[in-house]
Amino acid sequence: MVKFVITFSKPGNLGVFEDAYNDLLALVERMPDIQRRQVVSVLGSPVGDAPYYRILEIYFDTVEQMQTSLLSPAGQETGAELGKRFTAGKYAAFYAEVFEEAGGSTPTH
Repeated sequence: MVKFVITFSKPGNLGVFEDAYNDLLALVERMPDIQRRQVVSVLGSPVGDAPYYRILEIYFDTVEQMQTSLLSPAGQETGAELGKRFTAGKYAAFYAEVFEEAGGSTPTH
């Protein structure tokens, strides 16, 4: 599984951010082949101010599905909205491979 991640720094105007963010989520929902979507609202950090305010994670089964989805008309519209409605330098986007394991500890022998 892979995910496309967008991190957002704390915005200057929360109302404007929330409106733009909700519009972005509506566009993301139209993208094909999404397996799961996570919206993360950052609460804080144990070492001072948290570097992020919100994190959006969009999961796909394969890199190929992610690329096809991002290049689809809905993916392109979503990307254009991201660049238009959010200040450059206040968000970052990347993709990552996901390894997930049930449980909270590593089994010992």
